[in-house]
Amino acid sequence: MKPAPTITPPPLRRSLPRLILRLAVIGLMVWAGLALFDWLQGHIADLEDAARSRMMTTLVIAAIVAYATIIAIPFVPAIEIAIALMVMEGPIMAPFVWIATVLGLLLAYVVGRKVSLDWLHGMFRDLHLLRACEMVYRIKTEPPENRLASLSDRLPRWLAPLATRYRYAMLAVLLNVPGNVALGGGGGILMLAGISRLFAPGWTLLTVCLATAPVPLAVWFMGADVLK
Repeated sequence: MKPAPTITPPPLRRSLPRLILRLAVIGLMVWAGLALFDWLQGHIADLEDAARSRMMTTLVIAAIVAYATIIAIPFVPAIEIAIALMVMEGPIMAPFVWIATVLGLLLAYVVGRKVSLDWLHGMFRDLHLLRACEMVYRIKTEPPENRLASLSDRLPRWLAPLATRYRYAMLAVLLNVPGNVALGGGGGILMLAGISRLFAPGWTLLTVCLATAPVPLAVWFMGADVLK
């Protein structure tokens, strides 16, 4: 494995303006996600009262679109919205929540796949995160099989197969483990999967569809009482 080139972080006076701008953009995205989350929580209770009005359809569509957008944002909890929609609207809402979940997580994955590695490298360099810079360099320059082999060598023996050969199964587990918001939530996990370039689009789509199906399917076939 070829060693990564030595990285010299720029002086703080040069990197600080760029760093502030990048963090401001990220902070604005998180703020927008949280604001959307709060708005949706405030209006979700209107669904039951509006059940007989024409506004019901519009409000449900807005809730589904908002939920799909929210779940794509790292560290923003969105599962409460999904549960509230299925509890208040019952089994009929379950397939739409499932589709919105899949689309939102795939959006995060696509963003991760398309993000510029040079941009990430520059941001980590400005933050003086040299190990992260090395990771991005290896993603950019090494084929996936070499990085998987290197990852397998560094991890404990019991964990190495999960992170390499069975990485899609591990991805499914991470999406369902309680408290995964500490890891970035579903959006953060899928965004990292995209950035790593180790997860093929087709297999990722299949994994996300299967991993997110159990709860909506249970509500669809057994009713919303399974969530209570």
